[in-house]
Amino acid sequence: MKAIVYSKYGSPDVLQQMEVPKPIPKDNEVLVKVHATTLNRTDCGFRRPDYFIIRLFNGFFEPKVKILGSEFAGTVETVGSKVSTFKVSDEVFGLSTGKFGAHAEYICVSESGSIAIKPDNFSLEEAAAVCDGLMLANGYLKDLDYSKPQKILIYGASGSIGTAGVQYAKYLGAKVTAVCNTKNVELVRSLGADEVIDYTNNDFTLAGNDFDYVFDAVGKSSFFKCRKLLKPKGVYVSTEFGFLAQNLFLTLLTPIFGGKRVKFPIATDKKGDILFFKKLIESGKYRAVIDRRYPLSEIIEATKYVETGEKTGNVVINVG
Repeated sequence: MKAIVYSKYGSPDVLQQMEVPKPIPKDNEVLVKVHATTLNRTDCGFRRPDYFIIRLFNGFFEPKVKILGSEFAGTVETVGSKVSTFKVSDEVFGLSTGKFGAHAEYICVSESGSIAIKPDNFSLEEAAAVCDGLMLANGYLKDLDYSKPQKILIYGASGSIGTAGVQYAKYLGAKVTAVCNTKNVELVRSLGADEVIDYTNNDFTLAGNDFDYVFDAVGKSSFFKCRKLLKPKGVYVSTEFGFLAQNLFLTLLTPIFGGKRVKFPIATDKKGDILFFKKLIESGKYRAVIDRRYPLSEIIEATKYVETGEKTGNVVINVG
């Protein structure tokens, strides 16, 4: 089968399309023929591990996982002998954040893993562009106390995580102020944001001091820049470790003082979450935002575009 393989860390040029053996599903797995996947920040972060912790998990000198891609949508081609909830030809979608492997024509996924039947009202392309952003938005936003009004500011609201965060926070009943650039103001407003700040024309850190939660969905700001936005016991979260991994240390230190604090949730993918995402989509409460589409053979070009930091929503890779 065709797959995008990287055998060393480095620039996008280390990615190579190669023929590799087609995986064989275990008794409890399904073999999915991948129709579409995505190219996201996580893929880029593992290919060029700027943070030491990535090398700790994926190899110090060369990658252990050599085929990236965490999101997938496709058709079940083979089922293991112990699989009962899927059958051949089922259209499915899901996540493979631990093993990756979706930048290929086929991927094996455990029946009990993060996989579900594709929502009827989404195409395979759309279904591929859902789970990573929603998983992270869910991990960062789900534990707030929505029994009382929550006022949330989302910085980087037009990216994959940001567009998911805006929609998910509105679903949960929060009042959302979204921060993005000029070209995406109307898009973000259409996703449900109550207020939208164009950061190219306005300093978003002057938006007030009454936010319960500031969610930096792109990791380009900091607690020290955003703390004045927060209520006395407000919370700042970011999808990145921050300069000198400060968000990890601040997560430990700020609660000691009992005021404004930093949290660094660890988002994980679970089958129950994918099933919830499916219900959210089928109820019309969520839509996929796709910026560009590339064939698998143009993965390097897709990667270079993602690394500009200017993508809107998701970049989809069409596999077959």
